Amino acid sequence: MSSGDRAPFDLRPGDELLTSAMLSDSLDAVGLRHQVLDRRLAPLVPGSRAFGPAWTVRFEPSDEDDPDDPYGAAIDFISAIRPGEVAVVGTDRSGVSAFWGELFSAAAIGAGGVGVVTDGNVRDSGKIADLGLPAFSLSRRPVDYRARMRVVATGAVVTVCGVEIDTGDLVLADDDGVVVVPRSVADRVVTLARERASAESTVLAELVAGETLRSVWERHGIL
Repeated sequence: MSSGDRAPFDLRPGDELLTSAMLSDSLDAVGLRHQVLDRRLAPLVPGSRAFGPAWTVRFEPSDEDDPDDPYGAAIDFISAIRPGEVAVVGTDRSGVSAFWGELFSAAAIGAGGVGVVTDGNVRDSGKIADLGLPAFSLSRRPVDYRARMRVVATGAVVTVCGVEIDTGDLVLADDDGVVVVPRSVADRVVTLARERASAESTVLAELVAGETLRSVWERHGIL
C-alpha cells in the first residue's frame, strides 16, 4: 500500500471544462513535462471524459488459480473505490486478457467511481458503454484474466504507458489522451488550468470575431 492521499480533491463547478491539453500545459508551466501517457488510450465512447483522484491496481502474469475465490483481489479493489475516484489498472501493456468488463463497471459505478483507465484490455465494450462509465484502454479482448494474470498490488504506484501514477494523483482522460497530476502539485496545477480555461474562452471569442493570432498572442500569451 502506498502513502498516496485518498482525500477527495476539491473539484468545482466549471471544472468539467478542463481538458487534458489544459492540464498538460499547466504541468509544463510548473516544470513537469512528462506527465502525459506515451500512448493514447482510446475511449470506448468518443467524447468520454474521466477526471478524479486515482485508485490503483497492478496485474502481473500468473497461471495460478484459486478455485474458491479466483477474483477475490479484484473484488476487494473495486469494493474499495471511493466516490469520485478513477480506477487505474496497470498491466505493463499486457495483451494476455481483459482486465475490466461490464460487472466491474457496474460495481465501480455503484461505489461512486467516475471512470477506468488501463494500459491493458477491456471486454463487454458495448455493455460498458451502455452503463455510461468512461473507460479508456489500450485495446479490447474477450479473454478472462483468471489463471492468466493476478493482482499483485493495490493502492500502490503503478507505471502506465511511461508515467508513474500513485493513488490520489489526479487523472484526466479524454479524447486526446491521459494526463497525470501528482497530488503534491494538484492545487497549483488545477488553479493554472482553471485560469487557462477562462482565458481561452476570451481568446476564442476574439479570434472568431476576427482578431489575428499575433494580436491575441501578444495580448494574452495563450494559443
